[in-house]
Amino acid sequence: MVTLRITATLLALACFAGGCAATGDRSPLTRKAAGLGQAGWLYARSVYENPINRPVSHVASLGSLTVKSTGGALRRVSLNAFEMPALDGPVPAVSRKAPMDTAAFEALLDRTTGTRLDSGRIRFLVDGQEYFARLMEAIEQAHETIDIRTYIFDNDDFAVAMADELRERAKDVRVRVMIDSLGNVLATQADPESLPDGHDHPLSMKRYLERQSDVNVRQVTNPWLTSDHTKTTIIDRKIAFVGGMNIGREYRYDWHDMMMEVTGPVVDRLQFESEKAWSRSGPLGDFANVWRFVQGKQEHADRGGYPLRVLQTRNFNSQIHRAQIAAIQNARSHIYIQNPYFSDDRTLYELARARRRGVDVRVIIPARGNHGPLNASNKVTINTLLEHGIRVYEYPGMSHIKAAVYDGWMCVGSANFDKLSLKVNKELNLATSDPATVDALLSKVFVPDILISREITRPVPVSGATYWAEIMVDELM
Repeated sequence: MVTLRITATLLALACFAGGCAATGDRSPLTRKAAGLGQAGWLYARSVYENPINRPVSHVASLGSLTVKSTGGALRRVSLNAFEMPALDGPVPAVSRKAPMDTAAFEALLDRTTGTRLDSGRIRFLVDGQEYFARLMEAIEQAHETIDIRTYIFDNDDFAVAMADELRERAKDVRVRVMIDSLGNVLATQADPESLPDGHDHPLSMKRYLERQSDVNVRQVTNPWLTSDHTKTTIIDRKIAFVGGMNIGREYRYDWHDMMMEVTGPVVDRLQFESEKAWSRSGPLGDFANVWRFVQGKQEHADRGGYPLRVLQTRNFNSQIHRAQIAAIQNARSHIYIQNPYFSDDRTLYELARARRRGVDVRVIIPARGNHGPLNASNKVTINTLLEHGIRVYEYPGMSHIKAAVYDGWMCVGSANFDKLSLKVNKELNLATSDPATVDALLSKVFVPDILISREITRPVPVSGATYWAEIMVDELM
């Protein structure tokens, strides 16, 4: 009875928020009420709707979360109590060995991840100016379809301008936008520091996008607080944009980040994954997802390209984690990683082992993060990396890039090096051992970023509260 009363109250607040959504309101109280109402509606959908129309994914999310959390906790105890301390001793010099055999490694990934190579081409788009200029060009030139799958579609001035463009294009082409509910509720309650004064925030981006337009929006439910952290935009089933950027002012103006423009047959695979997610997020849920799966992948994209691999984090299937652990274990020459949230103990352990094999291991972490507990966890991570001879660089400002190069193999996408990305949420990365593409990532991202970053050579101060925050991040994030 109490639960029903709480739900009814929250739903009433959701209706109030919807009534204000058409014009927007920058009143803090109104925005908080709208956020509470949207949270209530999300709670009702996740608790009451999800088990009915998404019974398989609902149970699978709980089962996967339980198994991975329990197994992960036990492994962390083993790593911290026994395996990591066993690595004590002098750190050897970098060995300068020849890189691993990437052809043999790709064959290993076929077995360890259960994935197969597609083909296509990648162009790196670094930072908001380059990416959003190209994205807007592609949106303006779309002839048939625009499919956006994102964790956050913010309500700041830049996101509103993007929404207005999509509303205009929906007059001529099919526009679909899929947003993670939990991520968006949290994001739309916080403003970037650079936000201009006087901006009126739409209280619901779903309603704003759909109001007097043909844009179709679906908000992904969050069973057991799991999220869809994938970011893909696909134009006319031929061009895909994949990476770590959401739609908001931070990604356009404030943060260092990257997306990939992708063409070739792999786009058909990305479109298929997007279609299944869209079907699952609709009113028929798992039933529509099964029907879309039975229909299979369709071919629309251009042919040609070099080998590319799609890697995901899904229920009971942490492909991204397994692939990158395998890459660390097989690397012989160098490992370069840039990631804003770095808390996975298994990854840290394998990196320490690699460094003690003589591998040149370097990690770039932002100097100014955007998440308190994860910022604290990064401090513990920095000291662990330094203890084992790994070079750590502090990027000036906030870097949201999630990229890694292991000898001649790269892995780039939406996944952080934390529990949520590697084991819980839905994520999507692209990987390849194409030499020209790996070299392009090194020359466009890693080399310039290392040059402008400050190398950390001494342990950073860590308080008792920071250690507690790191434990919390390990267990929850």
